[in-house]
Amino acid sequence: MRHGGCIYQFNKERIIDFSSNINPMRYDINIDFKDAYIYPDLEYRELKEAVAEYLGCKKENVVLGNGAVEIIDAFICAFKRIVVCIPCFSEYIERAVIREKDILKIPLDENFNVDVNRFKDLKRGDLLILGNPNNPTGLRIPKDILLEIYEICTKRDVFLLLDEAFYEFSCDYDSIELLKDKSNVAIIRAATKFFSLPGIRLGYAYVSIDIKEKIDKLLLPWNVNSFANALALKFLRDREYLRVSKEYIEKERRYMLMELRSIENIVAYNTHSNFILIKLLKHNEEEIFRRMLEKGILIRKCSSFEGLDERYIRIAIKDREKNDIFLKAFREAIYD
Repeated sequence: MRHGGCIYQFNKERIIDFSSNINPMRYDINIDFKDAYIYPDLEYRELKEAVAEYLGCKKENVVLGNGAVEIIDAFICAFKRIVVCIPCFSEYIERAVIREKDILKIPLDENFNVDVNRFKDLKRGDLLILGNPNNPTGLRIPKDILLEIYEICTKRDVFLLLDEAFYEFSCDYDSIELLKDKSNVAIIRAATKFFSLPGIRLGYAYVSIDIKEKIDKLLLPWNVNSFANALALKFLRDREYLRVSKEYIEKERRYMLMELRSIENIVAYNTHSNFILIKLLKHNEEEIFRRMLEKGILIRKCSSFEGLDERYIRIAIKDREKNDIFLKAFREAIYD
């Protein structure tokens, strides 16, 4: 599997999908679809104002995409060499390969943290893409380390692209506020994960003015549909949904880590997001994948992430009822 959420090859009515890291608190969809009969505003004026308000920036800094991946792809098109820290979201590498770009892959350290000492080969004109939190590790870059990374990028004339699709699950600091009005930086977020709306395909980003015009030209016109536009005008301003979701995920994250760490023969890594990376000490991913699927649960095999092998799996954090179903089945699968 290249991505989580590939339930269509199974009986999706009988599968609990722990491979897809989506907020279990679904956002209530209740909009009027009359705008489907007209073109969206080509400039997306109202949507950009709402995104700017949500991100805490000027609307002149906002870029919109058909999902975060479209924005990532546009940035990759704009640079000659792409630098990633592995393991990472596979599309950073996949899009760079498709666009025939040179790629520099820097391994994370043994605890899956970014090691700035490994950035010695960065050079002028590079695009450095970092997940914050990273996928599949779930770890957020500490504030002081992020500032150090930005300083390295500034000195070497490297563009820093932060993919913050999971930002809202753990926002101990706001990277946009931290890096706002600086050059050579962009920060992408999306409706997919926290707002549990992967199907509307909406990504948005804070982009420094020095490159915004170039990125805008690489994006297709009308790349955000009217449904995504209408929904975003609601959920971006729903502060109660934000508060309740953050509190719920934080509680379930602590619960899942505590329970998983009581299970022998695995390592459950710390996470700042709504998913957990697990190392299997006595099994491989295929064996546990098959056993869990027999119990009606889909997990994410991680050998497709460069830098990981068949000893790793990733699981989502869901509501308490589903989490307990998973834990019972997982214990049976591990101890069988």
